[in-house]
This record gives sequence, C-alpha cells and structure tokens, in this order.
Amino acid sequence: MNRIEMFGCPMDVASMDDTVTHINKRISKGEFTQHVVVNVAKVVNMQTDQVLAKSVESCDIINIDGMGVVWGARMLGHSVPERVAGVDLFHQLLNMSAKEKYPVFLLGATSEVVRKTKEQVESLYPNLVVCGYNDGYFWDSEEEVVEKISRSGAKLLFVAITSPKKENFINKWQDKLGVDFVMGVGGTFDVVAGKVQRAPIWMQNYGLEWLYRVIQEPRRMWRRYLVTNTKFALMLTKEKMSTR
Repeated sequence: MNRIEMFGCPMDVASMDDTVTHINKRISKGEFTQHVVVNVAKVVNMQTDQVLAKSVESCDIINIDGMGVVWGARMLGHSVPERVAGVDLFHQLLNMSAKEKYPVFLLGATSEVVRKTKEQVESLYPNLVVCGYNDGYFWDSEEEVVEKISRSGAKLLFVAITSPKKENFINKWQDKLGVDFVMGVGGTFDVVAGKVQRAPIWMQNYGLEWLYRVIQEPRRMWRRYLVTNTKFALMLTKEKMSTR
C-alpha cells in the first residue's frame, strides 16, 4: 500500500480489494491494525486539533473516504484510483469475517440502533459471529466497556461514534481492547439500521454525500459542511498556487 501525505495528513493509496486483502493478511498473522478513513472535514480539523491529528497519524491503515479528498489529491499530482468509503469497507469486512470465522464487536450509536445493526448484519451475513455489542454512551464507564470488548473474544471491533471521539478513544485504549483490528465507522450503524438513508449512487460518485446529509439533517450539518468545505477549497487553492 502506497502512502502519501497531504496537508500533513498521511493517506494510503489503495483500492477496496487491496485494502480488504491487506487487512485479512494482518489479522491472520495476529498483527494489531488500527484503521481510519479520512474525509474533507477530518483533514481540515486535523490542522487545528492536534489530538485528532496524532490519533489519525498513529493508524496502520489510513484510507481516503471522501471524494473531495480524492479530487484534491489528484489535483496536487497524486494518483488515487478510488475512494474507500467507510460504510462499504464495513460491509466488505463483515463478509470477510463471516467467511474466515472472525468474531466481531459492534460499539456505538444508541442502544436501539446498535441492536438493530446487529440483527441486520446477522441477517445479511448468516455465518457472521457478533460476539458482543454496546451503545456509544459509555463515557462514565470507559474501562468497563473496554474490558467487555476484551473479554468478548472479538477479532474485529467497529466503533460508530462521532469524530474526533472515536479516533481518540481507539488510540487511547488500543493496547487494552484485545482485538486484532479496530475501525471507526462514524454514522454507519445509523445507515445499516435504517435510521438514515445513504445518498444515491450518482451523488456518491459526484462527491455530494455531504449535501445529502445536509438535506436530511439541515440544522445539525449545514454549518459543519459549509465551513470545512470552504476551508478545504482554500487550502487546495493555496497549495496549488505555491507548487506553481
């Protein structure tokens, strides 16, 4: 996997198939893997949030999720074959886990959403072993939840908590989790459980998933995306002009 750097953020250039194959090899060898995906908002926030930046930089695999980052990297001369969307990678890894008999643990979202996610993925992947799950509202009992994950026997842990909480949680407790692979999946459980809808394929291909989220949750999302998208565009413009 080829690693590049953009605005101080390291990123791995890889296809979806390459990523899944690489993760499977590391799990089969018992090598701990901390995984993260980066999008425009995360790259922008890393410029001022040093804790988040450190958490991302410490990861073993850093996939490019957002199309904005893909286009930005290409604009600056990097060869990026495709985005590796977190929600798609989540499903690919569940399929892999079902085939390889790797137990998984689901952490995050509300109690109802994580329970529905468990039921849904068990239906989609009949051979999948979900050895435990827990909601994402556990900040007064972090150590107890970490111990619960460690006792579960899970090989893969998926953390559906908002950024930067999930990145910082994973980085803080990685040595205590007892898993071989851990990945932050953001709002993926909400999509799988049917709480929110994912953007149509054409919007995904044109990098408009952020707009679809704004349409669904305008009060919560419009300011976030307006600010981060504008900052990222300015960062790209400045970087492009400086290279000229």
